[in-house]
Amino acid sequence: MSYTVNCSILLTELPLLERPAAARSAGFDSVEFWWPFGTSVPADRDVDAFVRAIRDAGVQLSGLNFNAGDMPGGDRGLVSWPARSREFADNLDVVAGIGERTGCRAFNALYGNRQEGVDPSAQDELAVENLVRAGRAVAGLGGTVLLEPVSGAPAYPLRTAQDALDVIATVRAAGTENVRLLADFYHLAVNGDDVDAVVEAHAAEFGHIQIADAPGRNEPGTGELPLQRWIARSRELGYPGLVGLEYKASQQDPFAWLSAVASA
Repeated sequence: MSYTVNCSILLTELPLLERPAAARSAGFDSVEFWWPFGTSVPADRDVDAFVRAIRDAGVQLSGLNFNAGDMPGGDRGLVSWPARSREFADNLDVVAGIGERTGCRAFNALYGNRQEGVDPSAQDELAVENLVRAGRAVAGLGGTVLLEPVSGAPAYPLRTAQDALDVIATVRAAGTENVRLLADFYHLAVNGDDVDAVVEAHAAEFGHIQIADAPGRNEPGTGELPLQRWIARSRELGYPGLVGLEYKASQQDPFAWLSAVASA
């Protein structure tokens, strides 16, 4: 199946470690997660339990976030946050270790909110340094660091695809090539980006695609976005990867829409 289930936003009625098996039961071969631990360096037993849940479910871990802080509390990443840069650095080896054990090769590094009292240019310089470090940390695995625009967080500075691409260009100029755009069609559309133009110009270079419909951030078909058109065009232009289902369930069966797509 060409879709991967984000088990940090879907199947949340179940304990986290039961979600990979639930995704497999629903017919999916792959899952992705936001950072599933409360700290950058969790206890070995907690990492072992997470890896075991993936393996026992018989699914591929297709994507994993670096520690992004307290997401429910409003944090959106540590990459550009000076006061927490050490936490991000400490997280790199843990993420790479999980990648090595699971075969995961895509790692999402949320940029981080603007911090009050901190020069934005200093945050941007730190972000480039940390993205270079992240790229190097997963390069030996053949891994890719993903960078994404985000909606619903006014202090998050990357809102359009070009915002992220500009950062990626700076990281590549610093000698780190394995950083790519995460094209979340929901976030781009909600932020007013021209998704059709982004697809036409950059689909072959996307590191990953994620989807949700808008308004609402619910299942495809519950809103107004032409998600299937964007996905199909991305594939025509050379995007070879999975599509992450990163939406909030609003129906009893959050995957029922797939039947309609398959029969279309």
